[in-house]
Amino acid sequence: MNIKTLKHFLALADALHFGRASEECHISISALSRHIRQLEEDLGVVLFTRDNRTVALTQEGQKFVKYARDASSQWRLIRHELMDNSAQLRGEISIYCSVTASYSFLFEMLSRFRHVHPGIEIKLHTGDPDEAIARILDGKEEITIAARPVTMNRGLAFKPITVSPLVFIAPLEQQPNVPTSSPTTLKEWSLVPMILSEAGVSRNRVDEWFRQREVTPTIYAQVAGNEAIVSMVSLGFGIGVVPKIVLDNSPLKERVTILQVKPELTAYDIGLFTLKKSLKNPLVAAFWELMKEETR
Repeated sequence: MNIKTLKHFLALADALHFGRASEECHISISALSRHIRQLEEDLGVVLFTRDNRTVALTQEGQKFVKYARDASSQWRLIRHELMDNSAQLRGEISIYCSVTASYSFLFEMLSRFRHVHPGIEIKLHTGDPDEAIARILDGKEEITIAARPVTMNRGLAFKPITVSPLVFIAPLEQQPNVPTSSPTTLKEWSLVPMILSEAGVSRNRVDEWFRQREVTPTIYAQVAGNEAIVSMVSLGFGIGVVPKIVLDNSPLKERVTILQVKPELTAYDIGLFTLKKSLKNPLVAAFWELMKEETR
């Protein structure tokens, strides 16, 4: 089985869209479709159901995803073992992070990494930070930048980068039913429209903050991505909670204000995550070692 075919299969399994998957693989849609059909013929099963609008993994396709990820990972490992006599590492590693993290941390890190290891290509994906750790555990990415949860999977390795306060923000200009200063009573807090993350570390800490005060918040919107929270707050839809590092890098930071809320929410511990077993991969280990030097 051609390892490139497995990569094409995984790209489609992640994107569930022939156009986006073909762009990621740098091949035409027809070529991608042909490779998937050939793979299905070789296996004797249908891996995807598709029509003019949707693409979905079949039950057999879901089982094959795990094999394909493991096989791709093993291929990279054995390839580097066989090329161990080479003075320069070569290959590809995948990194996932939020848009904010990509220009807050990755620019400097990747610039230095590229200088030290020019033969290693970086495959960067950006998106909702609340999905970051799940993508590592699912084998979709090799490294990610995210906030450290209270409890962490034992299979994960974590390398701290920085600490960011978690802050309540309000619109700078007065809006109907949305205060521009911190509510002073529990009743006022219960009436304030809140804009919160759908899930993740931030949402867990906000929920706990309200629970300790026995307040049921009025949730106006639950959104994916901290940048979207800043945007909605700046438009006057409600009060939100975001890591301060997101606000500091937002083009809308002058349109919101940080509320002085006591007690403060627990700060974010932001860092790199990977699977402990992935550190056996020389490429991942090289990135990890460079990060150790950065944090000394």
